[in-house]
Amino acid sequence: MLHWLIPYEFSPTLLAAWLLAALLYLRGARRRRVPRARQAYFWTGMALSYFALLTYFDFYALHQFFVDRIQQVLMHHLAPLLIMLAYPLPVWRAALPLRARSRMLRPLARSIAWRVLATLLFNPLLATVTFVAVVLVWLIPRMMTLAMLDWRLYWLMNVSMLASGLIYWGLVLDHRPRPPARMAPGLRVLSPALSMTPQILVGAIITFSKTDLYPIFSICGRAFDINVMTDQQYGGLITWVPAAVIEAIAALLALRIWMHLSAGPRGRRTQPRGVGNRVATVAPRRAP
Repeated sequence: MLHWLIPYEFSPTLLAAWLLAALLYLRGARRRRVPRARQAYFWTGMALSYFALLTYFDFYALHQFFVDRIQQVLMHHLAPLLIMLAYPLPVWRAALPLRARSRMLRPLARSIAWRVLATLLFNPLLATVTFVAVVLVWLIPRMMTLAMLDWRLYWLMNVSMLASGLIYWGLVLDHRPRPPARMAPGLRVLSPALSMTPQILVGAIITFSKTDLYPIFSICGRAFDINVMTDQQYGGLITWVPAAVIEAIAALLALRIWMHLSAGPRGRRTQPRGVGNRVATVAPRRAP
């Protein structure tokens, strides 16, 4: 089974980015107290992203449509959701030396270039549209064919899936009020319900289609002896059901965060203990 750990098409860029994120998290977790549950979320998401991109599983994704859909669900939905559910940004920041944070991060955060880029990347509407568009564009038969024939487009497809998933789930699962969060708590609950709808429709179209929409997998050679239409139906169902379930879970997590934020001010309005007694003591007595 060791051959599964060997990447089918080695990408030093992806491996370097994965190792950098892992090492920074290890270093930051030593300096900052991180709950075990969050650490489990992070490492599970990292393991799933490694499995989807940097193992021999990638070979089967190139030669079987339903395996390709499993890969996309892992990269676009499940792995980014788990990673961002761990809230890794403070941990990564804690991994950097104080001098690096003061000389690099702070000037970068105040620069006009970063503010413009952050406004575009983390805009709630743009992030949601990009999250959905990345799935739909690469499911166009012609785009799928080009991606399977050109390694550069295939690399772009995988990176765009992972990046859009990290940005979108980071906005939806943000546990802070707005501001400083960029997405309002109610919109975080509504957004997954809106983004899953076009994916459900496209998944249903692929599932019930009577023609082979992706003949490129037959041209490249299928990895399993499965009927073409059966393979396409499996792929449509994976695009339809698991993705919708993951987004429904994300909406419930966002609802939990919203309820927590809504309950916060009430606790701050409660009167401190002993205030009523002190006021009663100071109040003057009425004349008999």
